[in-house]
Amino acid sequence: MHQASGRALYGFCLALTTAVLWGMLPIALKIVLTDLTANTITWVRFLAAATFVAVVLYKHNSLPSLAKARGKVLKLLIIAVVGLLLNYILYLVGLSLLTAETAQVVIQLAPFLMMLGGIFIFREHLLLWQRIGAVLLMVGLLLFFNDRLLLLLTQFGQDSYGVLLVIVAAVTWAAYALAQKQLLMTYNSQQIMLFIYVAGAISFLPLAEWAPLATMSGLHWALLLFCCLNTIVAYGAFAEALQHWEASKVSAVLAITPLLTILFANLVSWVWPDAPAAQPLNVWSIAGACMVVVGSAVTALAPLLKQYRARQQA
Repeated sequence: MHQASGRALYGFCLALTTAVLWGMLPIALKIVLTDLTANTITWVRFLAAATFVAVVLYKHNSLPSLAKARGKVLKLLIIAVVGLLLNYILYLVGLSLLTAETAQVVIQLAPFLMMLGGIFIFREHLLLWQRIGAVLLMVGLLLFFNDRLLLLLTQFGQDSYGVLLVIVAAVTWAAYALAQKQLLMTYNSQQIMLFIYVAGAISFLPLAEWAPLATMSGLHWALLLFCCLNTIVAYGAFAEALQHWEASKVSAVLAITPLLTILFANLVSWVWPDAPAAQPLNVWSIAGACMVVVGSAVTALAPLLKQYRARQQA
């Protein structure tokens, strides 16, 4: 079993870096979507990530062996590839219909669904604090949509469709994560991601529209580059954080991502009036977003809370 290095402050800084980058990402994507289609953005991000990871693995003589991709491993690899490809495109299409803040809050269902998958597939035990966290997460989501909940449920309009797409994106991410968990017995995380990035670059190539790339402004090119680098740097910082800090603590830090998105969306609207307007949130929506964060954090920290209680009773 992997043991963290114990460099807690370094691990915290890396996890916080990931949270900040993921908090900024939907805002940048939302702006780039005004020029490019979701398919084009997804293709560019996959192509950039595939190129970078391939070069890194080649330099370290660690390119994945295709000979290992057979039988059960091949099936898991297909699930991981399809799961993350669907996650990328469904989230982006959902984001085009929603505000960045709403999409980021709803996608917090992903780690919760992964936890449920672990319970049903791997027969993992649901701890008391995980149940509490799950309740807080669901109540938080209802509070966040307090002023729009009835409309979302009774009139299937743009917002309802966008929320549904992001929920499905969370489901497909959970499928990818559970498959990757098993694939780590055969490939390391970068090798798995290379398979996914290459498959994504190939799959979305026929769907990409190149003409708008020639007319994009310098600002939108910079934001597109940021989205590509975000994919590489954020996942790199996340993987490195796990080397130095417990996974549950890293996940707890990442739970603040929706609050960072809300903060950044308001800052961007204030600094740049032409940017997509920040979503107006009432006090109940803000409380709901905070509850979603607390629920995600409690669910992630549940194993550590159990260990702490065991030590107290010993």
